Amino acid sequence: MAADYDEVRSDVKESQESSLDDVKSANAPDARSVVLELDQADGLDQEGPGGEIIAEELVVQVIPPAADEFTCFSCFLVRHRSQIAREKDGHAYCVECEG
Repeated sequence: MAADYDEVRSDVKESQESSLDDVKSANAPDARSVVLELDQADGLDQEGPGGEIIAEELVVQVIPPAADEFTCFSCFLVRHRSQIAREKDGHAYCVECEG
């Protein structure tokens, strides 16, 4: 007698149907409540390791490029002028982006 290997076994089919019924009957939160919870949790104030609230801003000092440096128009990294591979339309490209 030939066996149909594509047919789902009866015990597997029963467990799939029962698990689907369990998922449908579960009291899952709706999408809006999940979004509201995420928005509330995504504040600027964070708790530190000891439970204290940390509200601190990041302060960054921006240094302009020096006379012997350029900013690659492809990768936007500041590099030394010796790494210029080509200049086109007033934009410089580094050796790594052109290589």
